[in-house]
Amino acid sequence: MERYDLLYRLYDEFDTDTLREYQDFVDVFPPVDSRVALDHWQEASDELERRKNEIRRAFATGGTFAEIASHADREQAFTGLDLYTKYDRAVNALVLDVDETLRSAGGTDNEIPRETLHVLTEFHERGVPIVICTGQTLENVKGFMIQGLGNELVHSGDLSIVYEAGTGVFTPGHGSKTKQLLYEGLDDEIQRVFDEIRSRVLPEAPDDLRRGVHLQGNEFNVTLKPNFETGSSRAEEVIDGGLVYLLDLLGEAIADDDAGPTWARAYYADADPEIREVLESEGEGVELDPEAIPKEIRGRFERIDVAYYHADAAEIGSLELNKVGGVEAALDVLAVDDPFVLVMGDSKSDLRVMKWAAANDRGVAAAPGHASRDVLRHVMETDELVFDRGQSAAMLRTIYVQNLLAKLG
Repeated sequence: MERYDLLYRLYDEFDTDTLREYQDFVDVFPPVDSRVALDHWQEASDELERRKNEIRRAFATGGTFAEIASHADREQAFTGLDLYTKYDRAVNALVLDVDETLRSAGGTDNEIPRETLHVLTEFHERGVPIVICTGQTLENVKGFMIQGLGNELVHSGDLSIVYEAGTGVFTPGHGSKTKQLLYEGLDDEIQRVFDEIRSRVLPEAPDDLRRGVHLQGNEFNVTLKPNFETGSSRAEEVIDGGLVYLLDLLGEAIADDDAGPTWARAYYADADPEIREVLESEGEGVELDPEAIPKEIRGRFERIDVAYYHADAAEIGSLELNKVGGVEAALDVLAVDDPFVLVMGDSKSDLRVMKWAAANDRGVAAAPGHASRDVLRHVMETDELVFDRGQSAAMLRTIYVQNLLAKLG
């Protein structure tokens, strides 16, 4: 209980709220060419050091407690201590989804907040590798990560990008392992299915759907995105219709039979309640026992994933290529031999990584409060690490405390 007592003393006896305000000001002060502004920053920096020194002198391990107080509020600090007490180790890699996790269209103008970017930089400076794990295309992710974290960090050799939900891994600075095209390992039959769907998806789409969606520029997955604001009623309308259309295309590509679309709808409705709800709301549900689908056709469906993201995207991917495989490949290149990671995400593809971490004692899971029901259920059943929309930095600060305490041994 000694560390709990020390934390109580830290937050009871010192003005940690003001200390963090000084730390945040010093950390995120924008570069300006103003003598007055620079003098103000220097004054804040000096006051920050004075307050930290008070804590350093008050504790035997005062340096660590000064860092905790300047980076985390009371709740974050005690949660970090709970995690360290439970797992007795530090997090040695971050596995982070981007959309609606690091950034949120509803709360941060779809930009990764500066506070979050700064905390990520601090993890990097302490030698913790970062794995960005997203369904987006590589070029898109590279662009905003370089813009947010800087070219030097992105190309440091300690950051990896798992893109298109695991179809490829990009880890700059690792020679022949820099880019791994995991989809090239799929057999010819599965690659043929994806080639056929990709070639038909827009040319054969109904006029109203074709005007309302576009094909995301993936290397392998087939992803329909709305030509309207994500989350809007128009986006919901076209993505729901796009999901039904993709299921029918998949059924036709999988089965040389007119029943292919019906089989696809029945199989994926049974596998995913959200897909079933969309089919029923569109008046396209089918009454068919999945066991009535020919075994060979079911076997092909079992290798292909259909993902639905409400008012955001409808996607077909390979179940043999997922974020778990991408994360494992990324951690291997990054030489994280005994991973214990923080997995942050909001969707079904992130849940697979969370379950992988839980099943193999590979880390902890965290999610925003607006994550999917299944993700929130998993997170609440494990460590209850739920954060508010646009507040990813708060969760990162909690893990930062866990790692500081782990260094004390």
